[in-house]
Amino acid sequence: MIVAPMKALQFDKPGLDNLKVVDVPKPKPEAHEVLVKVELAGVNPVDLAVVSGNFAKPMPHIPGAEVAGTVEEVGSHVKSLRPGDKVVLYNRVFDGTCDMCVSGMEMECRAGGIMSIVTNGGFADYISAPERNFVKLPETSWEVAASLPVAALTSYHALRYTGVSSGSSVAVIGASGNTGIFAVELAKLMGATVIALTSKSWLKDYGADHVTDYSGAKEVIDRATDGQGVDVVIATLGAAHMDQALNWLRPGGRVVTFGAIGGDELKLSLSFLYGKHLSVVGTTGGTRGELMELAKLSPKLKVRTWKTFPLSEGAKALSMLRSKEREGRIFIKP
Repeated sequence: MIVAPMKALQFDKPGLDNLKVVDVPKPKPEAHEVLVKVELAGVNPVDLAVVSGNFAKPMPHIPGAEVAGTVEEVGSHVKSLRPGDKVVLYNRVFDGTCDMCVSGMEMECRAGGIMSIVTNGGFADYISAPERNFVKLPETSWEVAASLPVAALTSYHALRYTGVSSGSSVAVIGASGNTGIFAVELAKLMGATVIALTSKSWLKDYGADHVTDYSGAKEVIDRATDGQGVDVVIATLGAAHMDQALNWLRPGGRVVTFGAIGGDELKLSLSFLYGKHLSVVGTTGGTRGELMELAKLSPKLKVRTWKTFPLSEGAKALSMLRSKEREGRIFIKP
């Protein structure tokens, strides 16, 4: 069912110039669904890709993969949430029955996809989704809450998947970006020694033990690890600096990547790879259980906000992802 209109950022064909604020029907939650008033939405490269590409459905389309808000209405069969609850969206469509879902890997559901790509997203006044896609939050800032589904969860899953724990050493490429900030922060919370690879000195405030640009990285890493190399490199920029990353690793070390914004193709020396027992690992998103863990951790997290835009400046918000002046996260506030 649908009722009165709401404002949404929508496009009917690819291109930022086609992204407009329009009136669309406000969703009415079905029996197992929850209607959430969007308080804040994070802006991510995936949103820019959705608007710029031709793979989103349905069309016209509302982007926005990273959403936090307040429950406004619940369906008749909803048990775990009530109006007024503060929630974050687990932005994966999943059936809960395939082998991947049953094993707890909902982001790899055989019949699934990412909300905001295979469904409308959250750059709107409201979003409605199944009860199981919302995770209740403790008291935390909306900026942190709206960073959990993509920026934080992507890094958290990568860190857990590669076994980062107390005593580990971690280098983060692109440490000042959306995922990089949380890779630094979460690795430190896990007890690791963290080297932030960036020119931004403010990463010290987010848990980095060492901050260096790429030209000085090897020297800093050698000093921090007594010349042994790091256990894990988080390659937030894809192929960018991957050759260096492999040389920063100790024998048995792991490079993990979850994006290709800095390049999609990689040339590897297999003899170097197997000669040092190195691993190149790919991850994507995270599990629903991990988002629940992050929600509990969220009061300990913080995020650097660069700019917050209204819906009417959504195209500008997405274009600012490319800005070299960016110093932290970009948000959209309906």
